[in-house]
Amino acid sequence: MSEDLNVGTSGDAYEKLRSLHLSSLEDEEDEDEVLIDDNVHDDLYDDEDDQDKVPVALGFVEKKRSSWSLLRQLFPSKAGGTPAWLDPINLPSGRSCLCDFCGEPLQFMLQVYAPLTEKDSTFHRTVFVFMCPSMSCLLQDQHEQWKRHPGATLRSVKVFRCQMPRLNSFYSSEPPKNDGTDKPSGDGAALCNWCGTWRGDKVCSGCKTVRYCSEKHQAVHWQSGHKKNCFSNISLTESNSNGTAAWMLKGKFNLQTVASKSLWPEYEISNEDECDEVSDDHAHSTSLVSASQADETYNSLLDSFEGDDDKKSWASFQERILRAPDQVLRYCRYAKAKPLLPMSSGQPSNSDIPKCSYCGGPRAFEFQILPQLLYYFNVGNDVNSLDWATVVVYTCEASCEGSMAYKEEFAWVQVASQSNT
Repeated sequence: MSEDLNVGTSGDAYEKLRSLHLSSLEDEEDEDEVLIDDNVHDDLYDDEDDQDKVPVALGFVEKKRSSWSLLRQLFPSKAGGTPAWLDPINLPSGRSCLCDFCGEPLQFMLQVYAPLTEKDSTFHRTVFVFMCPSMSCLLQDQHEQWKRHPGATLRSVKVFRCQMPRLNSFYSSEPPKNDGTDKPSGDGAALCNWCGTWRGDKVCSGCKTVRYCSEKHQAVHWQSGHKKNCFSNISLTESNSNGTAAWMLKGKFNLQTVASKSLWPEYEISNEDECDEVSDDHAHSTSLVSASQADETYNSLLDSFEGDDDKKSWASFQERILRAPDQVLRYCRYAKAKPLLPMSSGQPSNSDIPKCSYCGGPRAFEFQILPQLLYYFNVGNDVNSLDWATVVVYTCEASCEGSMAYKEEFAWVQVASQSNT
């Protein structure tokens, strides 16, 4: 089994991630090597030989090892299910939780625990990615990007960065024991009982114990069975005049039994260095996504490429990915790091990546999500099914601090060839 992307389970893996941090500008011998020139475009992605030398951690999904291995106090990297919020109280709220096209609450895709060593404030650091499961919204998202107005872009994919120092209000300053006995300091915010993802600011007017993040999730939960259960909850609450039953019931829901059956399956994320010899689990046809399955995934998109440049880029992308066909994530927060983009059309220039909304500094590539994740999420392959070529996550180069616990970052989406639209 490969090493885990979190401090709790593997010190070696933790150090490996820490070694991939983005160098500060002061550490660079030559400022010309830092990718912050707004006039650069094509040469951001052309030097493939140099990119082969940049250290990349490949992320793979695996079944969780135990019932407690993905709890927030173990600082997991994970995909699907519900997020293990780093700051469990001060969650994103308002329109940040919604798809900007359809207005539905976003669904949790994955999170990467990625602490940085250069500052005390980033001792714990996790990047969260959410996506609307509607393919129509994702296509609109991509078209908004192509308008080249990043400041006004509507999004169906949203990224949040959360970080905190070693001494904080939520976790012990000592490393977790990873034996099932680790506990966080205090409870988290009450979450939506339907999606288990966002803060449950709305309370059922009947039983007054079940919480929701939105009217949409309240309505779907009511139709899916709460209409019947609500009245039994009311009876249980009213049966105890001192309110003990109501408190116990609230505690029960705080254990977060999520009612929705549409969440993506939950996995741990483990990692291996791409420059190392990839283990047999990930290099051969015995892996869950074999080379032949990956070929089928890639070739299904190739038919939509009209331009020769796109086909050449796709072939190069495919050859690199097939070295470990079931990788779902490529992580490299390093000064010279560039995403491995599958298409030449629709590539972002530096000016397309908006500056950090909080400090005004540049954002830099941190990791990208590959379409193999759709296989593990059991997403169908019809014309309306969710699909992407890659989702590239950019975060504040300085990983800046500030009053907000969750700072929104940026994702660049490649779904289809721009030359074909």
